[in-house]
Amino acid sequence: MASNDEPKQSGGFFSSIAASLSTFGSAMSKSVNGLMGYEGLEVVNPEGGTEDAEEEAKKGRWKQEERDNYWKMMQKYIGADVQSLVTLPVFISEPSTVLQRMAELMEYSHLLDLADECEDPYMRLVYSASWAISIYFAYRRAWKPFNPILGETFEMTNHGGVTFIAEQVSHHPPMSAGHAENEHFIYDVTSKLRTKFLGNSIDIYPVGRTRVTLKRDGVVLDLVPPPTKVHNLIFGRTWIDSPGEMVMTNLTTGDKVVLYFQPCGWFGSGRYEVDGYVYNSAEEPKILMTGKWNESMSYQPCDSEGEPLPGTELKEVWRVADAPPNDKYQSTYFTHKLNSCDTAPKKLLASDSRLRPDRYALEKGDLSKAGTEKSRLEERQRAEKKNREVKGHQFTPKWFDTTDEVTPTPWGDLEVYRYNGKYTEYRATVDNSDSLQEINPETAEFNPWQYEDLAAE
Repeated sequence: MASNDEPKQSGGFFSSIAASLSTFGSAMSKSVNGLMGYEGLEVVNPEGGTEDAEEEAKKGRWKQEERDNYWKMMQKYIGADVQSLVTLPVFISEPSTVLQRMAELMEYSHLLDLADECEDPYMRLVYSASWAISIYFAYRRAWKPFNPILGETFEMTNHGGVTFIAEQVSHHPPMSAGHAENEHFIYDVTSKLRTKFLGNSIDIYPVGRTRVTLKRDGVVLDLVPPPTKVHNLIFGRTWIDSPGEMVMTNLTTGDKVVLYFQPCGWFGSGRYEVDGYVYNSAEEPKILMTGKWNESMSYQPCDSEGEPLPGTELKEVWRVADAPPNDKYQSTYFTHKLNSCDTAPKKLLASDSRLRPDRYALEKGDLSKAGTEKSRLEERQRAEKKNREVKGHQFTPKWFDTTDEVTPTPWGDLEVYRYNGKYTEYRATVDNSDSLQEINPETAEFNPWQYEDLAAE
């Protein structure tokens, strides 16, 4: 791929994409056949090192005993969707939840502001697609976020004028819904991840629907992201790749942007690279886009063959912000802000992820307490489910409504949840109250529960 400050040369932008895609699956793999009886597993090293397979397999955050025990538990799940089947140890987790990770997509929300202000329909897609790519630097983290408890929420304010709310709307299957809004855009998502456990790796399929409405012209954008693969879950150093195609479509005009996330090849070649085009409704290329999801994205007008227009130059549209050096979890500064109360409203909902005692204990470095609290929350969740079944009750989300709409995705159909507007009304009422008070995660009770007193119920 050409550097970000130098346009593609003749020979074809399409051909460079094809060449990069041909490296799919060619990252250095090392068999650990015979190692402690782990037949058939591979350690995939993106740098293509020459270390002995056994030595490479021992690297990572697992202790030998933990690795052995986990493999004994997990080998029966090979080929299965393990989202709701397995209780995972706390020491492979980070102090955040899936709902907080959803909110991380708002870090570069100013790109959607620019898209709303932009009159050029193709540049509108350049800004919006760059916003969609921006999350992948944060998502490179190989630590697992906590699965939300049914009814758990996450709120975000004090960032670019954006108000964000997410809620865990289903436990089996695990589903989350989110809504964000400022003066420029409305963001709505229903997410139902599917997984496929492959032994030492896991494929993650984003079965979801993401819609962005740009308020000035009412333009509606639909996003389909690529799948993700987590390598070296048990043996070796865990790393993440998202090879495949991202498509963002302007449902109002038919214009779209198609971006190819290049797979990691030999010795890391192609890793992080993203290339593609903005097309008009007749599927003619108008603007080429190129860059790396862990660095920056740039764009340049192109001709009908996809080649850069003479007299134009490659211009940068987005660059990743600096990250904390040597951070244990590879968190960004924005991740830390989401964990704190800096982006939280006053009178925080008691169901908010920041108040989870297991998450908070892990943030403070107390793994023992984090494990105990995680088990306690999971037991309470199971007890609530049993109580609902006995009483014939259904769980009803507070801030999102079920709909009859089912939308197809490349990885399966999705039941769509719709934001019901009640959170906006609630927040307006609370924010105008004289009794506003800060909530301390160290002392406040985490309460996402349907039944206040389970024993009494």
